[in-house]
Parts: sequence; structure tokens; C-alpha cells
Amino acid sequence: MGTIKALRGTRDILPEEVGYWQQVEAIARSVFGNALYSEVRPPIFEQTELFARGIGEATDVVGKEMYTFTDRGDRSITLRPEFTAGVVRAFIEHKLGAKRNVQRLWYGGPVFRYERPQAGRQRQFHQIGAELIGSESPAADVEVIAVATDILQQLGLKSLQLEINSVGNQSDRTAYRAALIEFLTPHKADLDADSQDRLTRNPLRILDSKDPNTQAIVQNAPQLLDYLSDASRHHFEQVQAMLTTLGIEYRINPRLVRGLDYYTHTAFEIQSTDLGAQATVCGGGRYDGLVSELGGSATPAVGWAMGVERLILLLEQLRGEDAPTAWAQVYLVSQGDRATAQGMKLAQALRQAGLRVEFDLSGAAFKKQFKRADRSGASLCLVLGESEAEAGMVGLKWLKTQEQTQQSQADLLGSLATLKQRLAKDAMEQG
Repeated sequence: MGTIKALRGTRDILPEEVGYWQQVEAIARSVFGNALYSEVRPPIFEQTELFARGIGEATDVVGKEMYTFTDRGDRSITLRPEFTAGVVRAFIEHKLGAKRNVQRLWYGGPVFRYERPQAGRQRQFHQIGAELIGSESPAADVEVIAVATDILQQLGLKSLQLEINSVGNQSDRTAYRAALIEFLTPHKADLDADSQDRLTRNPLRILDSKDPNTQAIVQNAPQLLDYLSDASRHHFEQVQAMLTTLGIEYRINPRLVRGLDYYTHTAFEIQSTDLGAQATVCGGGRYDGLVSELGGSATPAVGWAMGVERLILLLEQLRGEDAPTAWAQVYLVSQGDRATAQGMKLAQALRQAGLRVEFDLSGAAFKKQFKRADRSGASLCLVLGESEAEAGMVGLKWLKTQEQTQQSQADLLGSLATLKQRLAKDAMEQG
């Protein structure tokens, strides 16, 4: 029988790279914690209607990319293609708005879209994101952008550019939609196939088409900013003023509309020039109509999502090195059944005391085990042979200085504070 491989568009995250993932997740968790965002974990699959109503039936996500199936209860179920609709459904179902006027929520996990796999984007990919629900203030827009910026900066990413736009309210977009259709209709034959299909269904999506001919046509199209009401324009001006106050540089991109129907007012993307055509690492905006669209009371909201795979591509390019890993502080070698049993007990005690201990379970000769200890990065090698096991002793070999001593196992465990100090000192000296 042939071997079974991962499906196209999925991939295994292996030990040698998982350190990047852990670093991204740890920094995100820290930044969210400082801003008092609470984690929420919605289900991986939902009723298909949630995404059709929330994202919009005319979008590519709903029309072309969702993984949808009928379950045994004859219900249409969809693997989540994004998080926001599920988070809003949870907000409504559990009446979170009644518990706190403004909800600050964050999430992380896999999402699923059936599209052509490419660098930084698979059919199963991962997002980290934030939703601030309950405030219509432009300050909420700026806060979520600032939180995203903090995460990216703490990761040490470079070549980042914030682009912003306003897509106005429903009335603004209705007027603009009519003007855009009127402009594009005479050019319909020259648009790419997807844009021709979008012309009556979702014409705003034509603005961010990647087709060169379509891009040339929309360069002369009317701009949404010219169709904003006074209230929408004031909201956008306040967002810009507060970004300036925070020292967050931005560029207005009048063609930026994002791909989902629920956006209102502020739309934004944070991009990196290090990723070529697939430049966006964070995207989001305001969606004041989504809560009511999904059955809740009218509630303003704003949020964003980051693609974790793209973040990691940037980290790899920036650092040009292997993923960060947790190295051993102590490497324990043993020979013989009695020594191995005592070694297991000793390793467990040290681990419970907060030390990173690698216990060599190969059963190889001491010579080979010592070579692995040297390569492990550990400061200390503990040695247990049959003679040490019989006497209740353990050998200590400090790998940097080659200093060797013996100590009773009881004394070693009784002097953990001194041992930790020595290990910490060695770590500082090694950088």
C-alpha cells in the first residue's frame, strides 16, 4: 500500500519551525493582555447561513471558497472561512453586550478556504485577530490598529505600511455603487472575467482586482471618498488625526475596499514589501451593521485579522535563521536499568522545579550520549552509571568548563537554588 500524504493546501508544522508559531502566539497574547482583550474560541464549523448572511453571498469567499457539506442531520455546515461572523454570533447568543458595554475580544486558530495554494496561504491557514464590539467612536478604530501595530513591532518586522480608506455607510456606498457601475459598464468587455461577473453583484471588489488591464481601467474610476456624507467624512478625519497623534504613519488608498460585505467606514491593511504580490499581513475595518444583520441589536464594531503563515514568512526572511527553540539546560545520561530508573526520577524532579531537562533514552554507550549532550546546548550534563546508582550519587559535568564533580542525588535536589543560579549565570555568559 502507498503512503498517505497531507492533502494539497494543508501542511504539517514541524518541530524545527514551530518555535516561530509559539513566538507569534506568545507576543500576541501579551499585547492583547496589556490592552485587556479577552480570548474567545468559537467552533471551527458553523451553519452555512451564518457566513452567507454575515460575509455576503456575492463575495468570492461565499461564492467560491467555502468548504461546505451536509451533515447527518441534513444541515448545511461550513468550516469557518474567517472568524468575525462566528465571534459576532457568539456575542449575540451569549448576550455579551449585556455583561459589558464594550467587549474587547481576540482569537486565534485555523480557517479554511478552497483556493489555489500559494506562499503564505494554504487551504487550511491560521489567523490571529481582534474584535472591539460596542463603540462607534473613531478611537476604537485607532485602538485596534494600534494593537495590531504593537504586535508587529514586537515581532521585529520591518518594511511595514499601513493603508487606510473609508467605505462610508450604507447610503454612501449605494450612491457610489451606482456611479461605479455607470463608469465601468462601457468598459465591461475589457475587464477580466471575475470583474465582469462582479460588475452587478459586487462592483466594489473590482477596485482591488490584480488584473493589469482592469487596474488600468479603474485608475480613472470615481473615488468612494468623494461620495462620503459629512458624518462619514468626519469619522475618517478623526481616525487620521488620532493615528497622527500616536505617531502611526499611514497612507490613504482610495481603492482599498476589503473583500467582505460587512465593512463600513474605516477599512485598513498593514502590508509588507518583503512579500511581493501577497503583501497584506493584517487587514480589517469597521462593521457597524453585522451584529444586526445576524439577529442582534444594532451594535457598532471594528476588528482585524492577521495571517500567521505570512507573519512567519516575514520572520524567516528577516532573521535568516532557524526558528527559535527551547534548549536544554540540563542533559541527563545513564547506563543500566537501575541508573535509568533513578535518572527518570531525577529528571522529573528537576523538571517540576522549573528546569529544562533532556533525558537521553537511547540506551547508547556513554561516548555517544556525551556527544549528544555537547550538541544539545545544555550547560550541565548529569551522569548516572551503575556505580552512581548503587551509591545514590550523580556525576556533574559542566560542559563549558569541563569541570566534573560528584554529589549525592539528595544533595543535588536539596540545593536547587544554587544550581539554578549557576545555570542562569552560564546562560548569560553564553548570550
